[in-house]
Amino acid sequence: MNDGSTLAERIAAFACNLPYEELTHGAVHEAKRRVIDSVGCALGGWLSEPAKIARDVASLAKGEPGATVWGTRHVTSVDWAAFANGTMVRYLDYNDTYLSLEPAHPSDNIPALMAMAEAYEIGGQDLILGIVVAYEVQCRLCDAYSIRKRGWDHVTYGAYSTVAGIGAMLGWDEETMVHALGLAGTPNNAFRQTRVGELSMWKGCAFANASRNGVFAALLAQLGMTGPAPIFEGEMGFFNEVCGGDTFDIATWGGGPEPFMINRTYIKKYPAEYHSQSAIDAAEQIVAELGRTVRPDEVASLEIASFGASVEIIGGEPEKWRPQSRETADHSLPYITCAALVDGRVNQATFAESRYRDESLLGMVAKTTVVLDPELDPLYPRGGIPNRLTLTLTDGTQWVRRVDAPKGHALNPMNDEEVVAKFTDLAAPLLRESQIADAVIQLLELDGIEDLAVLMDCIIV
Repeated sequence: MNDGSTLAERIAAFACNLPYEELTHGAVHEAKRRVIDSVGCALGGWLSEPAKIARDVASLAKGEPGATVWGTRHVTSVDWAAFANGTMVRYLDYNDTYLSLEPAHPSDNIPALMAMAEAYEIGGQDLILGIVVAYEVQCRLCDAYSIRKRGWDHVTYGAYSTVAGIGAMLGWDEETMVHALGLAGTPNNAFRQTRVGELSMWKGCAFANASRNGVFAALLAQLGMTGPAPIFEGEMGFFNEVCGGDTFDIATWGGGPEPFMINRTYIKKYPAEYHSQSAIDAAEQIVAELGRTVRPDEVASLEIASFGASVEIIGGEPEKWRPQSRETADHSLPYITCAALVDGRVNQATFAESRYRDESLLGMVAKTTVVLDPELDPLYPRGGIPNRLTLTLTDGTQWVRRVDAPKGHALNPMNDEEVVAKFTDLAAPLLRESQIADAVIQLLELDGIEDLAVLMDCIIV
């Protein structure tokens, strides 16, 4: 409830006064699982061109205190480590997701928090506290208001959540936190152009940049820099300029009878935009029942009935029917679904240029329609991410499958063994078996680690 304080003051009151001891066992466990998943995703994206560029830029700087560029022994400035490592985590579109009025990938906060923890010799328990707080702030902001509808990218919320997690981890007082939120929020509002039309490499870098900006704001505030206030309610603040005069509040926070938001986020089974996960699942079911994969030339039509956010984000633009980049392909509901039917799976090979430019597969994509289903739309997001496929073959046979909660969704979560298997699969091309085993042990025992340098040594490529 609004007690007369500003929203930044209420965020600060929550973030600065939550002790580690009040975290639930479930929240601690999910934080460790999210770190395992994030490091795995970073290793999976390590060889990508955006990751190479980000590492090259980070290699130009040295930091004291500094943080490691994952997979290397180079210690760079904390903000550039946040950017480089964040770009690696995000590249494959394989890290976790939260869906609400605004969708987000809250594990994008983790590289920045780990960079600050390493630089300031923060142990695993305080890192976990920071992660839980960052998830809480970002997901609650996503629940409160959709900035996407006004042309702003969801990563705009990331500078706030990164600062909140850092402040909680470092034990800031509330005044410092309020200043940091102002320093993070005022200069860092991101355009939604990142995610419309033909997508560029920047799609995977956008949150990494937001968290880098959050780290920079945190460093300034920690040294006494004051920030603009009130950042949300001010005459030229967030509500008036970003929300067009709309306002919102955050009435409750996790803890006690209210679950922490980290427990409501979803680990991905497939390296593709989250709204497509249930369509992939449905496609795999059709392939399993058919007993073989589908040939593009035998397809008369494919209809994908979906919900509003899915149609808007990954199924409503002409670029999605002939993707010209990996980033567009992994945000194309028709392409992803057709690939799942033809290949029987969706993995990193699905988004190779040779695959998304294959004319035979694109011929099937051209026969695909995406429709908004009024029956499915109200179920999103609390009832899942419902997609229904209707595949009609040239011989007249028809296959219909609907999936609401794919594997990895909070309503159908992956177990620990599946999360570790995903990490192992992503790390295997780069690390030795002994390195992977050591990394898994360190990550599963994150709450007992006092120095993150031990973990960094396990993931040298």
